[in-house]
Amino acid sequence: MDNIYEKARETASFIKRIIKETPEIAIVLGSGLGPLADEIENKVEIDYKDVPNFPVTTVEGHAGKFVYGILENRRVIAMKGRFHHYEGYDVSQIVFPVRVFKMLGINNLIVTNASGGINRSFRPGDLMIIKDHISFFAPSPLRGKNIDEFGLRFPDMCKAYNPKLVEICKKAASDVGVDVKEGVYAFTQGPMYETPAEIRALGILGADAVGMSTVPEVIAARHANMNILGISCITNMAAGILDQPLTHEEVMKTAKEAENKFVRLVKRVISVWEV
Repeated sequence: MDNIYEKARETASFIKRIIKETPEIAIVLGSGLGPLADEIENKVEIDYKDVPNFPVTTVEGHAGKFVYGILENRRVIAMKGRFHHYEGYDVSQIVFPVRVFKMLGINNLIVTNASGGINRSFRPGDLMIIKDHISFFAPSPLRGKNIDEFGLRFPDMCKAYNPKLVEICKKAASDVGVDVKEGVYAFTQGPMYETPAEIRALGILGADAVGMSTVPEVIAARHANMNILGISCITNMAAGILDQPLTHEEVMKTAKEAENKFVRLVKRVISVWEV
């Protein structure tokens, strides 16, 4: 995408004219986790297809709209549907919304996803706070000429997932009675699920869960010096962990079952977030 900075500025200006105020927190909602957006009050919805320079999501479970409004007395904007490399989008398109958030003046980001459990102590329906990630095999959204307006050429990724926010999320989970795990999320490009051999390799490398999203957005957000919290919903056990095939229908079904505790957790985190 040529002139990314100018296009992000144009898109942000379009959104600002509609929502008027600057959101305090942006939320990217993963497969089946869109119902959190239904909790937003005084909402303004913007379809992606109406937003200049914006891609359109093509995956079931991703509605394809921004939802802006009030959640737990905070101004939030949620992406009800994200973009994936496997849909055919260039990585610069995948992270374009994050750059638009930065242009809107947002410094706080919650990223969520549906993922497969590699850690054998996990069970479908668990929520995992992401403490780090593995993305050796991912195309970098920072490849090419650096966009200095967003960040440094060589951003540090040591604390990509803000340690303070990890602790806030753990405390919030305790407050609302939701059991959470912590772990490392591995990114793969998809859309095929991983092979059992790939899952064994990722487990040896230290991954606790695996999915096809999130990491590109986190890299771009870290590049832009945003505060990031990541939460995975473990919707299935990864290939070879259980003797059963993997399906997107299972992912959607488990996300639906975990919906209530996911919503309670994120709402509590937002209520105590020091923006």
